[in-house]
Amino acid sequence: MVIRKPFELPPAIAKAFVKDMKAFFAEEDATKRDATAAHQLSVLREYQPPREEKLRPSDVKDMFFEIKKIAGLWPIRSC
Repeated sequence: MVIRKPFELPPAIAKAFVKDMKAFFAEEDATKRDATAAHQLSVLREYQPPREEKLRPSDVKDMFFEIKKIAGLWPIRSC
C-alpha cells in the first residue's frame, strides 16, 4: 500500500475555500450553490497531485459538509 502525502493549499487559497464554504451554506438557490462548489473544484484541481484520483463536484460538497460538521460553527442543514 502506498501512503501519499496530502496536498497542501497556500493560506490564501485555504481562506478562499472557507469563504466559499460559508457562501455555499448561506445560499438558498441550489444552482448558485452548485456554482460555488464548481468554482472550488476548479481551484482545488490546480493543487491536486497528478496521480491522485480527480475530484468531482460531489467531493467538494462532501468536504464542505464534513468541515462544517467537524468545526461545529454552523447548524447543519442538508441540501
